[in-house]
Amino acid sequence: MSKAKTAPGGLKLNYRRTFLIGFAFFGILLLWQVYDSWCPTFLTDIFARSIYAMSSAELKASDPAKILNVQWIVGIIMACDNLAALILLPIFGNLSDRTKTPIGKRMPFILVGTFVSAVAFPFIPVFFHHSNIAGMVAMMAIVLLFMMMYRNPAVALMPDITPKPLRAKANGIINIMGYFGGAFATVLGLVFVLSKYINAPIAERNIWVIELPFIVASVLMVISALVLFKTIRENKLAEQLKGEMELGEQLAAVETPIDDDKPMSKANKRMLLAILGAEFLWFMSDNALGPNTANYVTYHLQSASSATMILTILGGLASVVGFAIAGGIADRIGRKWTISCGLAVTFVGLVIMCFVAPTGRVASNAAHGEFTFPALLYAVWALKGFGMALVHNCSFPMVVELCSSKKIGKFTGYYYAASMSAQTVTPVLLGLVLNMTLAWRALPVYACILTALSCAVFTALVKNIKAKKIENVKGIEAIDG
Repeated sequence: MSKAKTAPGGLKLNYRRTFLIGFAFFGILLLWQVYDSWCPTFLTDIFARSIYAMSSAELKASDPAKILNVQWIVGIIMACDNLAALILLPIFGNLSDRTKTPIGKRMPFILVGTFVSAVAFPFIPVFFHHSNIAGMVAMMAIVLLFMMMYRNPAVALMPDITPKPLRAKANGIINIMGYFGGAFATVLGLVFVLSKYINAPIAERNIWVIELPFIVASVLMVISALVLFKTIRENKLAEQLKGEMELGEQLAAVETPIDDDKPMSKANKRMLLAILGAEFLWFMSDNALGPNTANYVTYHLQSASSATMILTILGGLASVVGFAIAGGIADRIGRKWTISCGLAVTFVGLVIMCFVAPTGRVASNAAHGEFTFPALLYAVWALKGFGMALVHNCSFPMVVELCSSKKIGKFTGYYYAASMSAQTVTPVLLGLVLNMTLAWRALPVYACILTALSCAVFTALVKNIKAKKIENVKGIEAIDG
């Protein structure tokens, strides 16, 4: 297989190098998948024990409404973490833009953030198991803080060494790598079933069921960072690719040329604000579902939590398909309409989810009377995974298209500030909605409304501008090499 593909404008994407950069994204999604799959359920259970002196499983059996009553507390804690990230992401983006070291401007942040997060991460289930709320929340905060130090520079590394017209291609590859990380986390969830731990009597709970996934995630995250450090030499690559980066500026998909010596043009500023506004809304929807899926399945559908891991694998496979063909779609209709189509597909999936209900049929191999998992939800996750892959493949490149190479970290900070703002607001808002309605059915309705709004905002306000002379990746080329 070839390592690079030459584009009509004279630029070529180095697939091997882009794949190696993807190890950073592998570590990010691996850790976040474990974090999002386990931590909200940990918080639900630990607050149930603290407030009602009953485990969440006992509370579910005696008074299911009280499970929903604690969701607003869970939401506030998740939102506090995200609020810190909202502040820190732009800070670390700016700092890394201005940093100069022998190992590059992004790598110091990546290495420090990785190792501190990896050390703190396994202590989250330890404090949970011993009912130490303060210790658990403190470890979650430390992990989040240092992952923010890692995340922005790690994501900015791709556009640092990839010319603008090729970034959609590169983004597809690093996202596929990220989904491999997420898929590995879901395999851990299938092996170490969280619902078996939660549903067991407190005295019989085995800490290793929840501890080993966190340890494995930490070890793999460190390995991925070391692979990145050993193979990507930032300073050397920046010098080698200077000519290609300058050509990429000339071929960029922007209304007006980028000039660091002048204020951002009104047209480019309008484009940036429209993208970030729509991004805020679709992350409001997506982050309502992600951290609450385990609770939705465990407490509403009353099915085994391992089913959420199968959902994640199926959604991940659909996402890989989406990332593989997103560039081909963007070649024909442009990035704007690719994102709009992705949001529309996601919306259809969420409408279907509104009609999913507990089956009422006890699974043959169920522990503690769990119901069989509704098969319709698999279709929902496939549609959502495919649709959001189209969205994510094109949205980040559209944001960093609007800045020069000197401000990539700053604009990456803007991108993640919008997503983390959504993660800050949506847990609290959703928690209040669930507390008011006392119905888990409100979850897909909430996500549905926000996805529709994001599609409307994006389609109405963002212009469709194609990069000059450069073709986006098509088909199997997205994972070539």
